[in-house]
Amino acid sequence: MQPPAHGHTAPPGRVGPNAITRVGEALDALYGRATTHAVFADAGLTGYLDAWPHEMVDEREVAALNRALHAALPGDSFRQVTRDAGRRTGDYLLAHRIPKPVQAVLRPAPAWLAGRVLLKAIERHAWTFAGSGTFAATAGPPVTVTIVNCPLCHDIRADTPVCDTYTATFERLFRELVSPRAQATETACQATGAPACRFEIRW
Repeated sequence: MQPPAHGHTAPPGRVGPNAITRVGEALDALYGRATTHAVFADAGLTGYLDAWPHEMVDEREVAALNRALHAALPGDSFRQVTRDAGRRTGDYLLAHRIPKPVQAVLRPAPAWLAGRVLLKAIERHAWTFAGSGTFAATAGPPVTVTIVNCPLCHDIRADTPVCDTYTATFERLFRELVSPRAQATETACQATGAPACRFEIRW
């Protein structure tokens, strides 16, 4: 396995607090506060356990949390938590960030059109989750999203992709607003040595 080709030299960016808050909520729900405390302690983030962040956070904190989570809960357990965190993030965005009138227009629209509109919205807000990474997207089919230097996999080495939080967020949004058959997959990840993290959404 090749070491991850991150080559990350850009100054650290900031990302939305969901990347920390929803992971904490998922850990609490699935494994209890003791496990949550252990993972956050390993990441140096116990200060967030008293009150989840509501402002943008340093992407290095997000990277540290995903590394600690990957070390503590490898394999299916790691994926269970991160996918649950991604679904929670999607639910939060649907409830608080994507205007209800926009949702009302997208749901009955043809899937190809709704998918393009949603992808454009994701692209406009990519800075909130890609941080200092480089985001690109194509409408497809399939819809593809790539992030070079994705905050979720900084300094992680793995045999399989580890950015499941974002995978599950994309899937939740596309299932709700584009097609109930939408499925998202991370087909390449810098943690496995790929040059970029690549996500595909199909329906």
